[in-house]
Amino acid sequence: MAINDFFLKIFDTNGDKIISFDEILVKIDDVVWGIPTIILILFTGLLLTIRCRGIQFTKLGRAFKQIFKKNEGAGELSGFSALCTALSATIGTGNIVGVATAIAAGGPGALFWMWFAAILGTATKYAECMLAIKYREVKADGTVLGGPFYTIEKGMGSKWKWLAVLFAVFGVAAGLLGIGTMTQINGITSAVNMAISSDVAFTLAGNEYTWATVIGGAIVTLCAALVIIGGLKRISKVAEKIVPAMAIVYVFLGLSVLIMNATKIPAAFALIFKSAFGLEAVAGGAAGFVLKEVMDSMQKSMQKGIARGIFSNEAGLGSAPIAAAPVKTDEPVEQGLVNMTGTVIDTLIVCTMTGLAIVIAFCNPQFVAGDKVGVQLTAAALSFDLGGDGVSVQFLLMLCLAFFAFTTILGWDYYSEKCLEYLSNGRMKFVMFYRVLYILMIAIGPYFTVDAVFTIADITNGLMAIPNCIALIVLSGIVAKETKSYFDRYPTLS
Repeated sequence: MAINDFFLKIFDTNGDKIISFDEILVKIDDVVWGIPTIILILFTGLLLTIRCRGIQFTKLGRAFKQIFKKNEGAGELSGFSALCTALSATIGTGNIVGVATAIAAGGPGALFWMWFAAILGTATKYAECMLAIKYREVKADGTVLGGPFYTIEKGMGSKWKWLAVLFAVFGVAAGLLGIGTMTQINGITSAVNMAISSDVAFTLAGNEYTWATVIGGAIVTLCAALVIIGGLKRISKVAEKIVPAMAIVYVFLGLSVLIMNATKIPAAFALIFKSAFGLEAVAGGAAGFVLKEVMDSMQKSMQKGIARGIFSNEAGLGSAPIAAAPVKTDEPVEQGLVNMTGTVIDTLIVCTMTGLAIVIAFCNPQFVAGDKVGVQLTAAALSFDLGGDGVSVQFLLMLCLAFFAFTTILGWDYYSEKCLEYLSNGRMKFVMFYRVLYILMIAIGPYFTVDAVFTIADITNGLMAIPNCIALIVLSGIVAKETKSYFDRYPTLS
């Protein structure tokens, strides 16, 4: 139990059953991430893949080369800076904690659906970032504002402004209540508390909070406040330095696990595919009952895998386009290519390493997960796979998670501020007030449960994705036209 346990309790119609706050969140999450949303997101990625002629396969090599090309044109950032800003918001707790919670809730098969959504989502990420530059607004002072809100308003017409406003409202909510604040700080303090033992600082509603949690949360809040006040350029400079360095450290840790357990990887893949399609339920019993079990298991695996996959790589969410909009370029397609590499790096590389490490441990009957969740589960699996006392692994995970999550906090502050800027017609007094509120939410994040903060993040992410995906489907013809025109003019990288 944690602070969220006494935020809200509701009696059912009989007056004798209490529904906890966490249970209410799960019910809302099941509605938001029901079959219609899953179909919408997958259909969007499939449609864009077809209309862009499999751009995530045919142009991926060129996309990685494009990252280091010098940008010219209107804007504020280089393409590399924009990618790092976007990655700073994606490579975070989703890769270390989110994967673990997805597997714990949806089974090993959740990892398969993360891959599936990421492959289609790479085309989605390309399209949404390309459109953000095409429809962005460059102000008189040279600053740039762009994202799905302008893509919807300008691309679909003013009659659709309500949908743009809806996206911006959900974007503010996602930053303030979900992926931007509580999930990240909660992940950091959980990792610190795991790696550094300390005494109990205080007890609240029967829950004990250690000094590691209290001090760690306060330090991160203070550091975040100092950077957030500096705005976009300070955020991008911090991201440029931290993201590549910590990604290398974590990839090294993940590769170590895979190399040392190479012979166990086939069994892990077998378990992932079996779980993805609910085949674990096929173990006897009546045919109708087994079929229901299979379908329920598969739906849960899809729901958690796709939801947490989007939490991690943000493809279709509409956040990365906000970071892409200020890039110094007059060619929208070029930055679309750069940003689509983020999905590959985030999910197909970083998340895969985490997921395989956990599933490899699950394949060994000697591994006991117990009631471990989030970073504790990831740390336990990595420690088991590598052997030893696990102290070194816990310390490395703490460092990686702390820096990853910290940059995600910064990136999402920028995203949600831009959504608010659109809603308030650029009134900065609202933005300044929002920054204070954002910092306050960071401060209280450590005192919620892991399940609660991730469920809130899933809900707000799903709400953001719906209007964004609708716009991408409607504008898919323009995406295809712009893409063909660019590659006709520039068949090779100049």
